[in-house]
Amino acid sequence: MKSTKETQDAKEELQKKEQIKHAEAKRREKAADVAAKEKIRAKIAADKEERRLKVEADKAARDGTAVPQAAEPVAPVAAAPVQSTSKPASAYTTTRLRLQTKSKGNIMLTLPVDTTLYEVTLQLEGDEHGCPPVVSFMQGFPKKVFERDEERTLKELGLVPSASLIVQ
Repeated sequence: MKSTKETQDAKEELQKKEQIKHAEAKRREKAADVAAKEKIRAKIAADKEERRLKVEADKAARDGTAVPQAAEPVAPVAAAPVQSTSKPASAYTTTRLRLQTKSKGNIMLTLPVDTTLYEVTLQLEGDEHGCPPVVSFMQGFPKKVFERDEERTLKELGLVPSASLIVQ
């Protein structure tokens, strides 16, 4: 009986310690959540103040009056650096073009970035694709029209790493 009581007491003691650890972990987690929310609120407040000052400065510039200053300087909250997964256009060596044609439908081409639109035109009108004569290329968004004899490269035209063009 004595050994059973001792093991039971040890189990209860262990359970109490685990409950205390669990409660402490919850308190730390709540404190971290509160701190994160406060940081976000401070960032929002700083952004609002920045926008308000910009609007007032724009209004003062239009009216020709002095630019009002902030009542108290708002310390900017340092945001965590955002890791960008995309590469700059200069890092790509090829580009993917989706060309919509009336006669052949969609044609996918992977080309070097230094290819010109004139070379793309010759390739489309060649034996492999057999498209009718190309007049121009149109990009839907942002809306741009490129002439078939364009001598600038796909990279210079901003068609890297990929683009969708309508063949006209």
